[in-house]
Amino acid sequence: MEQFKKLGIIKPILRVIEEERFSEPTEIQEKSIPHIFNGRDVIAESATGSGKTLAFGARILQNIEKGEGIQSVVLTPTRELAEQVAKAIRLFGKYQHAKITAIYGGVPIGPQIKKLGRTEIVVGTPGRMLDHINRGTIDLDNVETFVLDEADTMLDMGFIDDVKKIIRACPTDKQLLLFSATISREVNRLAKKYMKDPVNVSVKAYVDSSKLTQIYYRTSNKMKFSLLLHLIKNEKSGLIMVFCNTQKNTDFIAKNLQKYDIAAVAIHGGLNQKRRTSIMNKFHSAKAYVLVCTDVAARGLDIPEVSHVYNYDIPNESKQYVHRIGRTARAGKEGKAISILSKRDYGYFDKVLKDNDVDITEEGMPTIQQVAIKWMEKPSQKGKQRYDRHTRR
Repeated sequence: MEQFKKLGIIKPILRVIEEERFSEPTEIQEKSIPHIFNGRDVIAESATGSGKTLAFGARILQNIEKGEGIQSVVLTPTRELAEQVAKAIRLFGKYQHAKITAIYGGVPIGPQIKKLGRTEIVVGTPGRMLDHINRGTIDLDNVETFVLDEADTMLDMGFIDDVKKIIRACPTDKQLLLFSATISREVNRLAKKYMKDPVNVSVKAYVDSSKLTQIYYRTSNKMKFSLLLHLIKNEKSGLIMVFCNTQKNTDFIAKNLQKYDIAAVAIHGGLNQKRRTSIMNKFHSAKAYVLVCTDVAARGLDIPEVSHVYNYDIPNESKQYVHRIGRTARAGKEGKAISILSKRDYGYFDKVLKDNDVDITEEGMPTIQQVAIKWMEKPSQKGKQRYDRHTRR
């Protein structure tokens, strides 16, 4: 607790930190909070789960003045992350009775409009934020702190123009805090345009090699799914995350796992909010234990107790590999990261090995039988089902 006090965090927040049994600040908190509290613009490179919400949340909460309207805005790329960040800030600010509103699409806008008239902190997604701005249902004239959370994902999802418009809708003298798992060229360009003499803070994504086992298999395209199914059925595991590069593949994998009695669900950006919420509820309630997802959909999701991470597709961006495997082997628990390589993955995998300090061991292909797979239906084939014993995935 003494280390949190030395950072200058106020007593109401320290009380929550003590109740939540946080023993010491994380690296991103130690490096960024002093600059943030000094009012500097900050560019912080940190992964999901690094403790960044407290880093910017403490600043937001310490500056709140009752009855002064919206004073802080946190912009997130996804609806799930907006809810998660709002929940965390609400927790840290419970003794200050801070009023926080999460706004995002896929739900009725009316209730959000009512809350915005009496809120002090807004956490939202770019599309719905811009919708409120265009409708004139949100007043940003008193915003002092503006946070871009998961900035790289936001730009990857094509929100750059929306983000710029929202930044410009706020006062020019605001403090701008940018948190991103990777600082891409696009993120740097955005920072250069809108930030004032920013401080750069970086926390390298860390993998505890003593707790995490990393292995890979080489297989043919047609045996790729069969190997995944075999491993899930035969590995002793808890919650599992299977990463794919496309929405189409997440649906394909989840549906075929379900066909073989695996309690799997898929989540990606193509689903509406009601469906996404339902899927995550299943996963958190243990009605499903395999979550098949894309990098964008998984970013920011709070999923504890993951024992296995499978890379069904090797990520196009080599740094994403470290972010994926960082989902397991947390809080001193052991975990396993398994990559399944077919011919089309070799180039990306070589880049993962070149760009990251990781120790990945090759395992021999087990003796398994190829299973039949169910192809995804095309719109023109509605009502038809087609099975095949071969796959190019």
